[in-house]
Parts: sequence; structure tokens; C-alpha cells
Amino acid sequence: MSNLTQTTESTSHSSSPARRGNASTEPRALRIASDLLTRLFHNFNGSLLLRLWNGATINVGGAIGREPNPTFALVFRNPRVVCEMVLGRDPLRLAEAYFRGDVDIEGDLFAAVSLKDNLQSMGLSMTDRARAAYGALQLKVLTKAWTSSTVHHLPSKGQVVKEHSKAENRTAVQFHYDLSNAFYALWLDRAMVYSCAYFDEPDNDLDQAQEAKLDHICRKLQLKPGDHFLDIGCGWGALVIHAAIHYGVLAHGVTLSQKQLELARKRISDANLGDRVTVELQDYRDLKGDSVYEKIASIGMFEHVGLKNLPGYFSIVQRLLTPGGLFLNHGITSDVGGWERTLSTEFINRYVFPDGQLDSVSSIQRHMESARFEIADVESLRAHYAMTLRRWVERLECHHTDALQHVNESTYRVWRLYMAACALEFESGEIGIYQVLATKRRSGPAPYPMTRRYLYGDSDRHCL
Repeated sequence: MSNLTQTTESTSHSSSPARRGNASTEPRALRIASDLLTRLFHNFNGSLLLRLWNGATINVGGAIGREPNPTFALVFRNPRVVCEMVLGRDPLRLAEAYFRGDVDIEGDLFAAVSLKDNLQSMGLSMTDRARAAYGALQLKVLTKAWTSSTVHHLPSKGQVVKEHSKAENRTAVQFHYDLSNAFYALWLDRAMVYSCAYFDEPDNDLDQAQEAKLDHICRKLQLKPGDHFLDIGCGWGALVIHAAIHYGVLAHGVTLSQKQLELARKRISDANLGDRVTVELQDYRDLKGDSVYEKIASIGMFEHVGLKNLPGYFSIVQRLLTPGGLFLNHGITSDVGGWERTLSTEFINRYVFPDGQLDSVSSIQRHMESARFEIADVESLRAHYAMTLRRWVERLECHHTDALQHVNESTYRVWRLYMAACALEFESGEIGIYQVLATKRRSGPAPYPMTRRYLYGDSDRHCL
């Protein structure tokens, strides 16, 4: 069901409309575009507003008349993108059009992103496909002389990762993390913690929640003065700095991001921690020694390792840890095992994390046990990450203009869409996140308290 309404084009649009090659063809082009979009969204069970390049609107969906006004609109800036919706083979063509600026989202971003699930189930019959293809070809011919007045940036795509070799992982990490320290600083907390926050209360601000997360990790690991502590994937240094200041450890961090390394070292120097904290540009596979660290953390890093490399990854951590030492693995998981090719995984690997792969929490624990770890504690932080991502999106949107000083509009849109989509996947349970605390097996008493009370009591920081 649809309804095409002619309106005056909104002056608030972020992109200019298509330039007409022949104004006499526009009414027919609008009719064809309306028919095509109506066919594409014919099985949508909600109420959706579509706006064409001249401001004409189309209401589609099975809930027209039964639901309140749509909370968002999809704006198609030119006829070409409507043709691509029908004729294009790329499953991510709508997302790509949004990144280019050929499609815009007005209104509730999260509601618009949730449309993904509907799009995957709104198949066309063979007859409707043929009719839609014929209409798209007509529209393409009809508007072939039309040009766009908008200059678009194309989204950056990561190199395909096949083996998760050192070179591939380094390139993939730099693709994501070496974007711009200033860009990240716009929407992360003041410590620049780029992983799930920990909300003691739902109304905690992001700075409070990230500091609470750092403290939660340190308590779980029972850090104490003199401990040798390793952070695999140390980011901008937040955890190693926090652990050294508040728990008196001797901390070492490794990262594959040159820009992260530079800022982490500056922060360590500014905090006068050069004698207690070091960071290096190093692959975890190049870490040397046996029984070097009493405590090891990996926070939001093992998603880059690659599923086939997990046994080796956990074996290296096992080698580096002292007998009875504690290891905290904090990472995102999938609700199904393995890393199958889907719309979501293709999106992540193409635009965001070229080397990203997730597995189920049960599979991860099996790998850890095979590496001779004893599992001590498993905690789900799924609700916390959904809240974290919503705050990141909000902060990014508030700094849109500032962000464009460091990245182009296309990159901004990739990050906005990626984080909103992840928030919804955490909320739905499609992905989760777990902190798995483990110890290097040894005979004798377990090296952790009998209860979890030590995690939630009054602060017992050493505050050195």
C-alpha cells in the first residue's frame, strides 16, 4: 500500500537534489520510482515514509492507518539510487547509498537501522522481480542525463583478511584505530576507553561508567602493588595508567596502532609514570618469555585474533602467565558459533573491522580450557554495552561538525550507522559480551576469593 504526495522540497536537507536533464520527464520518473519503492517495501509490516528527490513523499507498509506517524523517513536524493535498489547486486547497497549521501535518514536513526531485519525478509516473487527490473531499467533510461549536484566521498573499505597473519592484522587494526585520535576523543570518555563501559547506575555518565569499568577489571584481577601486569591491546593506555596509579602495578601494554601508541606514551609521560608503565607497538605473537606476568588482561582485542588463531592466542597467554596467575578476557561474542557470511558480518568486515570475527562464549571457554586455564568467573555485560553504544552515538551526533574536521562525511556516516546497529544487536541478544576470568592451573587452593563480595564492596584502591 502506498500514497505519493507532492510536497515542496525541505530546505533542511543535507544534500542537494538531482539536477534534471529534462523537466518534462520528471512526472513519469516520479511515478516509476514510487511504484518501484512500493514494490520493494510491500511486505514491510510497519509504517514507513519515503521522500523522493523533489520532496514528494510515499507512505508504505502494512500498518498505514493503524500506527502513528513514522518516526523516521528515508530520503532518496536521486533516481539512480532507486534503480540501484532494484538492479544492484550488493547486499549492502542501501548502506552504501547512505554513506555516499544518495540516501539520508531523517528522524530516529535507531528505528531506521532496525529496518535491516525487515529488508532481509521482504522478498519479491519472480513476477514482481521481473516487473521491478523492467521499471528500474525504464527509470535508468529516462534519467540517464540527470546529474547530481552533490560531491560525495566514498567510504573507505578495509583490505580482505584471509589468514589473520601478523601483516593482515596490523593493516586491519591500523585501518580502524589510526583514523584520528582527535575524532575518537570527540565521543569517547575523557580516558578514551574504547570498549564496554560498566554502569553502576543507569544514569551514570560515560566518564563515571568507564572509570567504574577500569576499576571492575582491576578488582577482578586482584591487582596489587608490585604485580607485573600485561594489557594485550592497550588502546590509548587507559587501563595500564589506571592500574599503575590506583593499584601500584608495573604495567606493560601492546598495540598495533601507531597513533594509539603515540598518545598512550604521551599520557604516560604526562602522568610521570615512565618508571612503572611501558607500551610497545607489538603483535601479541611476538611477546617473549615464560611466567612473566602475574596478571594479564585482554579488553576488546581478541575479536581481531581470528577464530582459527584462538588456540594459539590462549596458549601464548598461558605461557606468559605465572602459575596461579589471573587472566581476564573481555570480548564480544555471537549467539551462534563460527563466523558465517551474513549482512551484518559483511558490513563489519568491509567498513569497520576487516579482521573481526566472533564466536560463542561456550566455544571461547572450551579454547581456554584446552589451553589449561581454569575458568573462575563469567560475567555478561550485554546491557552495559548497549548503553555504551547509545551514548557514543549521541556524543558523535552532537559533534558532527567537529568530526568533519578530522574525517569526511562518509566516514562519519559509517561510524554513526555501525554503532547504532551494534547497539540494537546487543539489545536483541544477537551479540553479547563477556568477561571471562581464568587462572593458570596449578595444584593447591584457588587464587581467588570464595565469594564475589570483593568486587562490589567499598573502594579498596591502593591510591599510590
